[in-house]
Amino acid sequence: MNQQQDTNRRTWLKLAACQSLGIAGFFNSGLLQQQAFSQPGTKSADRPTLLLRSGWQTVNIGDIGHSPGILKLLEVYAPEFQIILWPNSVDRGVEPMLQKRFPDLKIVKGRLRRDGKLDSSDLEQAFQQADFFLHGSGPSVVSRRELAFWKQSTGKPYGIYGVTVSKINPELHDLLSGADFIFTRETHSLKNLKDAKVTSAHQDFAPDATFAIDLTDDPKAAQFQQQHQLETGNYLCAVPRLRFTPYHKIHKGIRWSKEKIHEVESVNKQYQELDHAKLRAAIIKWVRTTGNKAVVCPEMTYQTEIIQPLVIDPLPADVKPRVVAHTDYWLPDEAGSLYRDAAAVVSMECHSPIIACAFGTPGLYVRQPTDTIKGQMWYDIGLKDWTFEIDEVDQQQIADRVMAVAGHKEQSQAKLKSVMQSIQQRQKRTMQTVKQAVLKSHST
Repeated sequence: MNQQQDTNRRTWLKLAACQSLGIAGFFNSGLLQQQAFSQPGTKSADRPTLLLRSGWQTVNIGDIGHSPGILKLLEVYAPEFQIILWPNSVDRGVEPMLQKRFPDLKIVKGRLRRDGKLDSSDLEQAFQQADFFLHGSGPSVVSRRELAFWKQSTGKPYGIYGVTVSKINPELHDLLSGADFIFTRETHSLKNLKDAKVTSAHQDFAPDATFAIDLTDDPKAAQFQQQHQLETGNYLCAVPRLRFTPYHKIHKGIRWSKEKIHEVESVNKQYQELDHAKLRAAIIKWVRTTGNKAVVCPEMTYQTEIIQPLVIDPLPADVKPRVVAHTDYWLPDEAGSLYRDAAAVVSMECHSPIIACAFGTPGLYVRQPTDTIKGQMWYDIGLKDWTFEIDEVDQQQIADRVMAVAGHKEQSQAKLKSVMQSIQQRQKRTMQTVKQAVLKSHST
């Protein structure tokens, strides 16, 4: 056993002893944590190793889509890296889906407990082995607590890729300023960083990593297409959404006040018919003009329950037989296949049109004012004409634009190709920054 291995072994024996004796104060001391987690571990061929924190929840194919998107970018631009994914959640079939697409991916599970300890030896080893912590795309710096723990316990660098940043408190300000880089997924967040005087050396715009997704499940999609006689390139996909996601009905552990629940349910009830009438108008015009079918799809689990009453049931009798409900919740691989083969996707959710665009299908976003500042991303990437502020447009405007985009296929495809090339150039540039930061940490 060489001196390096002996030092690692003795440090971890001390750590294990402290944990088994419950000496939380000793374990939480910055000195012991940095000794434990900053010691180089045994690496396969001494590969640069990145710990990716992503996969926030599985009730939304958009939140699932962040992970395969950033993994694809890392596969393309840093193929020599060993990637360790530390997900918040990979249930509902997400883990086998990721492993199928990325067979060399290592997934570690575990939590940072309330007492400031990691609850998994695999996670402890990942903290020791990794050169760099990358916080993946999300609606905010979702994993700020875990990121702060990495910073405190390892002293090793970290970066943030493709997030929205809204409110910045002193703790978050310190965390952001200490990052090697921060890439926000829209320019409004970039302005928030500037206004808050965040001092991270590298701040820039990088669209949501889901734009890089390439997951498909052709057999499952084909079964659905055959069952409902959907012809490739000749059907429209539409995605509904309530103004506020009813998380109190989705996550059992959520602790919303009665006042919060009342507000969410009241606003949803107030706008559900007004909003979905605009989505229905696009479906109606599509069916009546083309004679082709439309599919109403969920992006979130709860939407399987609103597809029928809010979208399909109120449709006119001549239209309704041509409209199909995807009544089961699904994963982004099947969605990728179905959206790829569609003429267009019109969605009140943000990530279904992102997935569509990633597969070369025009994606139109009907944005509700309650759906955060992430919608700015559509203007930033050059798809203003395919974006609708729902309170500022009428039914006819949405329906006409959907028909124009789907009806002028060559023009729409050329526009989308140009947009995606611009996104890919930005992805390449920003991923070079990521790669350089990891290599610098690895070399030191």
